[in-house]
Formats: sequence, structure tokens, C-alpha cells
Amino acid sequence: MMKKSVSYLSMVFALMSTSAMADFNYPGEGDVRYPTGVEKPFQFGFAWQQQNSKFTIGKKSYDMQLPESYSIAITLAKDEQQVWVQEFNNGFIEGFSWEIGEHTIKLEKRQYKGAVKGDYVISLDNKDYFFARNNISILIKFTAEGIDTVAIDGVTKDMGTKQ
Repeated sequence: MMKKSVSYLSMVFALMSTSAMADFNYPGEGDVRYPTGVEKPFQFGFAWQQQNSKFTIGKKSYDMQLPESYSIAITLAKDEQQVWVQEFNNGFIEGFSWEIGEHTIKLEKRQYKGAVKGDYVISLDNKDYFFARNNISILIKFTAEGIDTVAIDGVTKDMGTKQ
């Protein structure tokens, strides 16, 4: 009887310790839009395996500790008609839509009465922002449980004056 309860307890503890492992996987589904109007799907996400100390960025995995954050640069072309996002496409694009975890990020062109850099608006969870400079970035912060926050750096908020 004692042997059965000990093995039962060890099995319970084993299950508890594996479920307590902090792993996550965010596939990161999206679409890029080209100036021609063509849309192409892409996948760019993040995954963490604590037991193996393996962090995945896009399609590549690295033996490392969980990073505090990851930054995705968005560079506006000199003519302000296109952007370059290395993680999403090998060349210039006109815009994108990307879902990562509970967050949705969209970059698109819109027509405005006033001057807006490249006529671009970038939305994070349905909140609109505008380029304050030619290089902006999406900053993703991690905890062992997953994505902690997503923010956009180098932008200004839409206060209703740009439309």
C-alpha cells in the first residue's frame, strides 16, 4: 500500500512540475501588401521552451535564455511610399497585418487632409499611431509565461487632428 501511494504521489508531482514549466508558442500569422495590391501571407512568431532553454524567433531556434524583449524595425523608404520590415519580407512592401498572441498590428496607407508621413497609419489593437520619424519599431516584451506587452516606438498618437 505504501509503495502505491508513493508512486502515485511521485506521478502527481511529476505532472505538476511539467505543467509548471513556462513554455509558450505564438505562431504570428500575417499578410503583407505590395504596392501592386497583391497580398501574401507570412508567419513570424516566437516560442520558448524552458526545459531546453530554446527560444524561437521566426523559423530559427536558438539555445539561449529567454530574452527580455525583441524589436522589429520598420523603415520608411526615402520616397515615403513603401516600408521595409526585414522579419516579414525580403523587400519593400506597402503595408501589413500581423497577429501575435492577443495583439493585432496593422500598417496601411490612408488619405489625410494634413501632412502625414507617407500617408501611413500603424494600429496596435485598434489604436492608431503615425510615424514621428522614418524608423519606428514594434517592441515585444516577454515573461516566462509569454508576451507581456507590445508597444510601438517612434510614433505619435492619433488625437483626431490628422483626419
